[in-house]
Amino acid sequence: MDKNILNDYIDACALVQETERDIRALKKKRKTIIQTNVSGSNPDFPYQPQHFKIEGTTFTYADDSALRWDEGLLERRKANAEKIKLNVEEWMLTIPARMQRIIRWKFLEELTWEEVAVKMGRKATGDSVRLEFQRFMAEK
Repeated sequence: MDKNILNDYIDACALVQETERDIRALKKKRKTIIQTNVSGSNPDFPYQPQHFKIEGTTFTYADDSALRWDEGLLERRKANAEKIKLNVEEWMLTIPARMQRIIRWKFLEELTWEEVAVKMGRKATGDSVRLEFQRFMAEK
């Protein structure tokens, strides 16, 4: 496990959220219904004027197929991102609690090394926390 996987984790989390938003937008587009009223009458005598309400979607069967295909791609993209996310979360459970805190604050919450040191307490400095992280990652 290296530092790049932590960046991948951040991107995977963001990608899951973006993909879920895209999927919701596709589903909403498919559910969009247009309504209109038209007038007409019986074709035979006695002619009686009538009003009809017509409703339907704004896209064709081909458009619907394309939307379903896009939705399938988005679902696969989301599944791949969730796999990366789970791999990193499982790895995080195997490392010491102190390093979990450092990684969470530095990479997931995007704090500076100095801010991480303040949260760590115990007279930690930004440089000491950074070096501790670098030594840990060099071992892995």
